[in-house]
Amino acid sequence: MRPTREKAFELLKEYTESEALIMHALQVEAAMIEFGKMFGEDEELYGIVGLLHDIDYDKYPDEHLKVAPKILKENDIDEDIIRAVMSHGYGMCTDVKPESNMEKSIYTVDELTGIINACCLLRPSKSVLDLNVKSVNKKFKDKKFAAGCDREVILNGCEMLGMDKNDVIEHTIKGLKDRAEIVGLKGEL
Repeated sequence: MRPTREKAFELLKEYTESEALIMHALQVEAAMIEFGKMFGEDEELYGIVGLLHDIDYDKYPDEHLKVAPKILKENDIDEDIIRAVMSHGYGMCTDVKPESNMEKSIYTVDELTGIINACCLLRPSKSVLDLNVKSVNKKFKDKKFAAGCDREVILNGCEMLGMDKNDVIEHTIKGLKDRAEIVGLKGEL
């Protein structure tokens, strides 16, 4: 089945205690909704994939994306959602190559939202609302900044999507701006 957004969020909270990981899932959801809109596809489905993409990470970090399919199957989650969740770890911890727009989007924005989140935290406003592509690009070039976010994955994802990196960054920022308060990036604005 395809869960409602509420059911997907409940499932996320059942397996994720870390507030930072819940916030990350909400940020990826926001970016995914924007990409769903951009592609003219089911934005709610994209958002659900964003919420569930790290379902096993908090409880099973050493088995990331090895336990996720079991959790999702036990909860009767559709195969297309499971496949998309698995595809975000392509080349890192799975061999599920992103094929659909949704899979390519989750693969790309997962790491990118981490960089954007870090950019926001350094701003005087602590907000995504006054963030622009140029600022993100400046930090993107600094390999020591948000060092845990794999730039190669983002660049590979942009190539898979057939999109310029700046356009991908712009759409990701837009998704986060649209839901700034929900994703914890409204800051002081």
